[in-house]
Amino acid sequence: MIVILDSSITEQSEAYRQTLDCLSQLPDVVAHVHNIQGAQQSLTEIYLIGDTRKLSAEEIEVLPGVERVIRVSEEYRILGRHRDGQRTSGFEYNGVLFSQDNLNIFAGLCAVDTPEHVEQMLKALRDHGQVCTRMGAYKPRTSPYAFQGHGKACLPYVFELAGKYGIKVVAMEVTHESHVEEIHECLEQTGQPTGVMVQIGTRNTQNFELLKAVGRQQEFPVLLKRGFGITLNESLNAAEYLASEGNSRVVFCLRGVKTNMGDPHRNLVDFSHTPVLKRLTRMPVCVDPSHSVGTRDRSPDGILDLMHAAAQGVISGANMVLIDFHPEPAKALVDGPQAMLLSELGWFLEDVALARDCYEKRQALADRQRG
Repeated sequence: MIVILDSSITEQSEAYRQTLDCLSQLPDVVAHVHNIQGAQQSLTEIYLIGDTRKLSAEEIEVLPGVERVIRVSEEYRILGRHRDGQRTSGFEYNGVLFSQDNLNIFAGLCAVDTPEHVEQMLKALRDHGQVCTRMGAYKPRTSPYAFQGHGKACLPYVFELAGKYGIKVVAMEVTHESHVEEIHECLEQTGQPTGVMVQIGTRNTQNFELLKAVGRQQEFPVLLKRGFGITLNESLNAAEYLASEGNSRVVFCLRGVKTNMGDPHRNLVDFSHTPVLKRLTRMPVCVDPSHSVGTRDRSPDGILDLMHAAAQGVISGANMVLIDFHPEPAKALVDGPQAMLLSELGWFLEDVALARDCYEKRQALADRQRG
């Protein structure tokens, strides 16, 4: 059961204290408080964990400061919709809105290699009106001998260049909780020129201690990639780990699942789950065509498979696209064969805009059908 307080109620108010005291005394029930920062307002939600079947929602709704009570209908207690259309969906971070109703493009380097390539990438994004990017500093690799990323050594110039070119959010994978602290310290040292969305990669989707550690920090939102060898339900529970520790600013990323049935693509593209995720949860949904497709092959129509996959995600309602670009893919230290060229950035953005326009027209058509 979820108890939602009125937006005017603060932790310092008498109504907050009285209601929390009452809920804390319920038998066989534990009350957990979560502060939810939505796109428009902040809300306090109190989660009642335990045997809540005998509790009267009507009696709880008359407690001081309570706006409404929701009975949990799915196992995703914090991030689930629970048949309640009023719950906040999405959040704002560093001036960028992330919700189930808009679209952000995160084009950039899978792995940071040189300051020159970083600057070329960020300048191209600025020139095309983009304010988000991806930049890999910490790279988990299958082989212990492969390039593992420059780590904290590259953070200062990545952040400074992001600030120089007006990039507001950098998506950056972390593989250990110490990386979050390194990112925090470097942002402080460089004067907070940009913001960071920390990413949990597919290999760490069930690294529960990392999930809990990243969930405990409130500074950075999180991009969680679906595990490539587990079910959607298992990956959604990984997102709940983050939210249960206090950080519900989570974007869920579809990046393909590992099976030979996806050949010749790198993974089996799973972007048809975009509307499923939006139905089950309040999380914005990201698609990653680069790691789903894994090649620059193109069909006879002249369109890259990467772009076809991205369009499939966007036309089904995706809210974010994570895509690899590189100034010189042949020199890329990670995933060069799947990186798009800077000369293709305008083409890609225009193609995505066409797909988004098609989605919005389909949405309007569905609204007319319902009406």
